[in-house]
Amino acid sequence: MTIDFKGRVAIVTGAGGGLGRQHALALAARGAKVLVNDLGGARDGSGGSVSAAEAVVAEIKAAGGEAMANGASVTDFAAVQAMVQQVMDAWGRVDVLVNNAGILRDKSFAKMELADFELVVDVHLMGAVHCTKAVWAIMNEQKYGRIVMTTSSSGLYGNFGQSNYGAAKMALVGLMQTLSLEGAKNDIRVNCLAPTAATRMTEGLMPEAILEALKPEAVVPAMLVLASQDAPTRTILCAGAGTFEAAHITMTQGAWIGTDAQAPERLAERLAEVTDRAGETVPQSGAAQGTNEVTKAMANVARTA
Repeated sequence: MTIDFKGRVAIVTGAGGGLGRQHALALAARGAKVLVNDLGGARDGSGGSVSAAEAVVAEIKAAGGEAMANGASVTDFAAVQAMVQQVMDAWGRVDVLVNNAGILRDKSFAKMELADFELVVDVHLMGAVHCTKAVWAIMNEQKYGRIVMTTSSSGLYGNFGQSNYGAAKMALVGLMQTLSLEGAKNDIRVNCLAPTAATRMTEGLMPEAILEALKPEAVVPAMLVLASQDAPTRTILCAGAGTFEAAHITMTQGAWIGTDAQAPERLAERLAEVTDRAGETVPQSGAAQGTNEVTKAMANVARTA
């Protein structure tokens, strides 16, 4: 089976360099028409120039592909809507959205200014919300859509100095969980990609040999699968150095403890049982938690009746 994007139209944000550039080049190489979006700012989000996006467009065109550039900030919903209109005017549809744009403002929480927290959340989370909202009605109308959110191990598992980044990245997982449910009836599949890649955002943080193994190109296969016609949905794929894993939000079997005055003490005593991962599940929706709790409570009522 060959994954191809002939006849498909893709938008990739933050595609002027690093991972986004590789995503855009790969989609174009496999036949997609690609809008290359990049604000062209610094790693911390300051400044802006469309030249980075234009350079990627030039690369795609030189290789025989079709692409155009856009310099909208994903934090500006009106500009994002205009970007999507630009695509619709030129190509008439949007099949794939790769929400890749991001910035870093790393500091320990104690030293972090709230403005740096808010800006990172604004770019990563609200940027993805803006772009997704701008294509959502189009994808519903055409009964087809593939959306890739870029999450991170920093969000899934934590990373010192990245409370802002981690919070935003985990929020994208929550966004994916609900949008995949809401989009299912019209074949809109929503997934998350957690990349480990050496880009401008990570330069200077790792030794040269590791940087070489962690080339952004090594992450691209996961994006292509998540954006393809046969993509899964509600999947978190992790990727780096040619290795691919899946991450899951799981729920343990738990235990019925009760609600009387001694429940806190009993919970503390039985916490190891409650957190025991044997038989844990991946709930298909948030309702599964309530179902498990009520089922156990009813079983206890039946036992004591």
